[in-house]
Amino acid sequence: MRRRTALVAAGAVTAAAALGTGTVILWSGDQAARVEKKGDLPPATAEIARTDLVQSKTVDGHLDYAQRRTVKSPAEGTVTKAAEEGRTVTIGQRLYERNARPVILMYGPTPAFRAMKVGDRGPDVLQLERNLRDLGFGASLYVDTRYDKGTEAAVKKWQKSIGIENADGRVSRGDVVFQPGAVRVVAADAALADQIGPETTVLTVASTKPVVRAQLEQTDAALTSKGTKVKVTLHSGKTVDGKVTGTVKPPVTEGSAESSNEGITVEVTLDGPRSALASEDLKATTSVKFVSESRRNVLAVPVEAVVALRGENGGYGLQIVQGHTTRMVQVTTGMTADGRIEVSGSGISEGMKVGVAEQ
Repeated sequence: MRRRTALVAAGAVTAAAALGTGTVILWSGDQAARVEKKGDLPPATAEIARTDLVQSKTVDGHLDYAQRRTVKSPAEGTVTKAAEEGRTVTIGQRLYERNARPVILMYGPTPAFRAMKVGDRGPDVLQLERNLRDLGFGASLYVDTRYDKGTEAAVKKWQKSIGIENADGRVSRGDVVFQPGAVRVVAADAALADQIGPETTVLTVASTKPVVRAQLEQTDAALTSKGTKVKVTLHSGKTVDGKVTGTVKPPVTEGSAESSNEGITVEVTLDGPRSALASEDLKATTSVKFVSESRRNVLAVPVEAVVALRGENGGYGLQIVQGHTTRMVQVTTGMTADGRIEVSGSGISEGMKVGVAEQ
């Protein structure tokens, strides 16, 4: 606020110099003074308006989906059916096929790190059994951390249902991919007939929650705080409210240092139903307006109307224009936005005319 006030004061002194050539008696104590000469009027006037002031910054952004991550194949093989970009995959559905064998999405926080068979124990077994139960194969299943004969029987039924001819009741490495929930395929990194393995990215997935990503400068760090309000204008022209939910760090390649001069990539979560964004173009640019501060229902004037008062008390004033006479009224200044400044004080009201410095 100190910085804004200093800037206003500098411009206001210029304004005071331009407001006529007659004698202006500036404030002393709590008294207003009059310019008695009828012809001594400012070069221009503006009305005191009651309005909302909003400090904001608008940058380009793009629509995306949160929590992007890559999916690799723990087993070597050939892609016999590639992933489908833009598709939402849920529990029990195919992500892609390797060696004519479907790779199935299941839910759980623990990644599939091994083959599973009778006698195994662990959190991955527990996840598998929960998914089998939820998919309708839990008749012979006791859900726990043990891979027993009941688990084997449930796996055989599940394998037959997805078209595996040699259903053996074992889950091989790469047969399932555990993710926290439903995913959206944002990129098919491996194409049909590509060779894949533990070092190969087969596809890139994300959550089904739409977000907007935009880049701000380092000097705009205050706008990256969680909860900062945002208005997003989509490619279709639709405007959607949202808020900042975090920042995304760009990857740092080996041997390179992260530059402090680079921008900050901000992730914005949008309000409203996800279905409303289904037809939007992910590759199109959006307009992202970050709102850093707002003042509702305040009196405001053009910044050029504020005059720096000299004397013992100093401060700021407005030259009130009434007919062919003017008087100076001391005011308290507040927030500035879009060339207007908030003002308050006794003796001013909405609709009054004030002098404005000639530009």
